[in-house]
Amino acid sequence: MADAKTFDAVLGWLRQGYPEGVPPKDYFPLLALLKRSLDEEQVTRAILTVFKEHGTDEPVTEEQIRGAIHRVIETEPNPEEINQVASRLASVGWPLAQPAD
Repeated sequence: MADAKTFDAVLGWLRQGYPEGVPPKDYFPLLALLKRSLDEEQVTRAILTVFKEHGTDEPVTEEQIRGAIHRVIETEPNPEEINQVASRLASVGWPLAQPAD
């Protein structure tokens, strides 16, 4: 489990990298990247926080996020999708050099 400092840093990168909210096409690659740094509970909290801040058209529940996390675990997004999201977050300080689990 990542510490509170790491969690807060991830939230900061998400807020800076997606100031208007996360577009649907980035959901799965973003979840895949978050799973490299945070545990499932922290990923869920981070996504809920970002979605609540940006008032998405459709409310997102913890169950939906956990389901998406499990789909990502079963089938990773393609490398192009991951690189696109990683590049966006790298522009605001996301540590690209961190190895995948």
